[in-house]
Amino acid sequence: MASCPESVVKVLLDRFGETSAEQASIQLDDKPAPLYELLVLATLLSARISGDVAIAAAKELFDAGYRTPQRMRQASWQDRVDALGRGGYRRYDERTSTMLDEAAALLLDRWHGDLRQLRDDAGGDPKRIRELLTEFKGIGPVGADIFLREVQAVWPDVAPCVDGRVTQEAKKLGLPTTARGLFELVDSPRDLARLSSALVNVSRSSRAADEVKQASSSA
Repeated sequence: MASCPESVVKVLLDRFGETSAEQASIQLDDKPAPLYELLVLATLLSARISGDVAIAAAKELFDAGYRTPQRMRQASWQDRVDALGRGGYRRYDERTSTMLDEAAALLLDRWHGDLRQLRDDAGGDPKRIRELLTEFKGIGPVGADIFLREVQAVWPDVAPCVDGRVTQEAKKLGLPTTARGLFELVDSPRDLARLSSALVNVSRSSRAADEVKQASSSA
């Protein structure tokens, strides 16, 4: 028996709805430090490396105290490399250490360390925010999409934001494949961020997708 979209969404949120920010121990809020932490996480998730390794590397950076652009710049290049290595991010650790330093410098110089100023410069327009985000070293279109997908939880005016990976998995599970269509299945931008993360989490495992289908059809 086919599952209704509402049942699929409930299973996704209940079982897989932890956001990437939550997995990286980021207490996301509309404040400079957690927004910067999300930018760092988006940078790490942009590389061709597993999401689990990127999240582990982000946690190592944060545990080392590099939770603001000021602290990231104060750390030595080797300190950042070592933190990334402890998280298993060894393939890209040296290049990423340099990119994190350059991105922190740009954020401090242009927006005084506060990504809310970037948002305001963009007039709150998601397309323009995405363009400005790609000016940071290490943040390409994929990283910008990850940032927007997560930040809509605390920047509701940019919702709905989803990316191709989200809509691709949504199609497999019989859900709408547009940002607006998915938004209509949840109660808030925060829930859309959780649903988007759930779909990304499920996309990493065929077993997870089967679990969603089975649980939602028997609900």
